[in-house]
Amino acid sequence: MVIIATALLGSVMPLRAETPLCAGLAQAVGPKLAGHDAAFIRSYEPGADEEGLPLGLSTTAFTYDNALAAIALVACGHVNEARVIGNALVHAASNDRSFQDGRLRNAYRAGPVGAGAALLPGWWDHEKNIWGEDPAQDGTATGNVAWAALALLTLHQATGDATYLANARRLMDWIIVNASHGTDGFSGGFHGYDPQQVRLTWMSTEHNADVYAVASWLHRLTSEPRYRDAALTARRLLDRSFRGDHFLLGTKPDGSLADANLLALDVQLWPWMAVPDAPAWRKALGFAESKLAVDGGFDFNGDRDGVWVEGTAQAALAYRMVGNAAASERLVAGFRADRTATGLLNATRNARLTTGLSIDPTGATTIQDFFYYKRPHLGATAWAVLAETGWNPFTGAKVP
Repeated sequence: MVIIATALLGSVMPLRAETPLCAGLAQAVGPKLAGHDAAFIRSYEPGADEEGLPLGLSTTAFTYDNALAAIALVACGHVNEARVIGNALVHAASNDRSFQDGRLRNAYRAGPVGAGAALLPGWWDHEKNIWGEDPAQDGTATGNVAWAALALLTLHQATGDATYLANARRLMDWIIVNASHGTDGFSGGFHGYDPQQVRLTWMSTEHNADVYAVASWLHRLTSEPRYRDAALTARRLLDRSFRGDHFLLGTKPDGSLADANLLALDVQLWPWMAVPDAPAWRKALGFAESKLAVDGGFDFNGDRDGVWVEGTAQAALAYRMVGNAAASERLVAGFRADRTATGLLNATRNARLTTGLSIDPTGATTIQDFFYYKRPHLGATAWAVLAETGWNPFTGAKVP
């Protein structure tokens, strides 16, 4: 890793903003990062009524959650701590146990990252007497690669370290080579166990918003045409998914648009948070209010069975972006009251929250088995920090 002099770091890193939620995030992750050059943070902690996590989550550090945490730490002024996560992302992309193409997996094993291939999550199955892994965690979602690139771009902006910029470019180049769907957008990525994985041919509105943000940021920094073209490609899928006042999830594997009855809160917010020159898309916030709002926040989908804390935090930042500071602060005040003893926020305020989605991203099953539970969650906390500090993770800019 390139070492930046203390004087340079002092001149470019943001002032420390020790807000209540920043303090909670630092409490939760600081001791786990201290003394390490590279480390991943476990995404969940056991809930108040749990002795431990399910085996499938017990060692899991989701790439998306860790990228968000790195961005949130920068927003709080904890740049050195953010670098430890950023260094882990850089190492993992260059040191995979099976692939040499620069991809990132959807999750890694929580804890310090040593030399050699980055470890994947897993558990010992005592009944079958084998090592178990999750095919979704072993896979590579295009959006997760993009979020890692956003974290590295944020670190480059905060530190001036060219290593982070170079590795953000490598991740974006991986997306261009491996997830391009012609000029129509970017596909979902790969799913399954090593060494043979299934290519996901559907396109996600959410993923393409992420890719647009990375490609646009890189084009601003480098002026390279391939990043401009990638941004335009992602924008086409976003344009296609917008239905006048809301966004569809994207496309099915055959290229047709996703079912109109499938709703998700983040899909209504991320596109216009990432694309500043699409003011009409902000109508989707009103759509979310009418279809997804619940008492105290927002649900993940339209069944309104509880508060999805991560998405509600995204809405709090969205309100701030459209100038509704009062609505934003009401939601943020709720998060401050929600902090658990760990410093993290729970993923939801009720015992279980449905999403209407399947854990299996291949479409082979339509069982709606993707749930959130009332457990302290790194990703939810990071989004709440971004709302509290007014930090747009798609652009690296502070919201007025």
